[in-house]
Amino acid sequence: MTQNIKKSLKFLDLFCGMGGFRIATEIVCQEFNIQPLCVFSSDIDPHVQKIYAANFGEQPTGDITKIDTQDIPEHDILFAGFPCQPFSICGDMKGFDDIRGTLFFDIVRILEAKKPTAFVLENVKQLKGHNQGKTLQRIMEAIKDLGYHADYRVLNALNFGVPQKRERIFIVGFQEEVNFVWTEGGLKMKPLTEVLENNVDEFYYASEKIRNNRLAKRQGKSHDYKMSIWHENKGGNISVYPYSCALRAGASYNYLLVNGERRLTEREMLRLQGFPEDYQIIGSYQGMRKLAGNSVAVPCVAAVVRGVLSVMLGKEINTNANQICSPKQLSLSLDI
Repeated sequence: MTQNIKKSLKFLDLFCGMGGFRIATEIVCQEFNIQPLCVFSSDIDPHVQKIYAANFGEQPTGDITKIDTQDIPEHDILFAGFPCQPFSICGDMKGFDDIRGTLFFDIVRILEAKKPTAFVLENVKQLKGHNQGKTLQRIMEAIKDLGYHADYRVLNALNFGVPQKRERIFIVGFQEEVNFVWTEGGLKMKPLTEVLENNVDEFYYASEKIRNNRLAKRQGKSHDYKMSIWHENKGGNISVYPYSCALRAGASYNYLLVNGERRLTEREMLRLQGFPEDYQIIGSYQGMRKLAGNSVAVPCVAAVVRGVLSVMLGKEINTNANQICSPKQLSLSLDI
């Protein structure tokens, strides 16, 4: 790729949520001097559609199951943080028969119809072990049946600079067999002092009863953290860390408490996911908790996308968080 020649990369943003994949792709495309072009986005959630439109100037299409593949534009890369719904595993059947009725099938039918050069999928860590690993096996078999070469890896956002322990599985695939090397991260974690606000509204503080209950549960457990986030697991045990445990859409309001006292603000949740400061916050606190909990950690996604683009463009990159060597270049047609 010649320096200073502007080219464009066309991509889909399926199950787009708040647009974490899109932000990560825009960051990486800027590094490669490529113009990112999101040619299609989709999400069924009205709140998502509203906040996505406010931040990107376009409203995502709704229910992907009702979109004909003929109406999907041609693209170079497909991105999808598809919902972690239950999968139906039926005996020894393979391919489409195992995934019809799941939203993953809609990804497959688009890949089959449009044949993009590459794709990146994201899901919860538990997908790897679901149904003794058979679910992921079926997914990988369905991808292979389409002629794609794919691999997967569980990555932790904590290793990519954000103070949030968030483990997610990524599946990366290419039309051709390539030398794709996963990065494990290695970026220094941003301290909570750069993420958390010093003064917040009284609204965010837990009740005195809840705060006293947290203090009682962690008696005898000392720490030297200037700022910390207290995490209460399902068993009621309290852990204190200099980072956040994974944001969760359906968690209780007091699942995570800053210094055991208050809930995270909307902006703090976005910072923990690596979103830029100018990202617009739309809607209620409850709505933002759900969106942030369902989102991706932008720096983690960016590292994966960086690796994919380095393969597609025949680049070798060497940054603090990446060691990607991609000697085999794919025949990617980019618009001049």
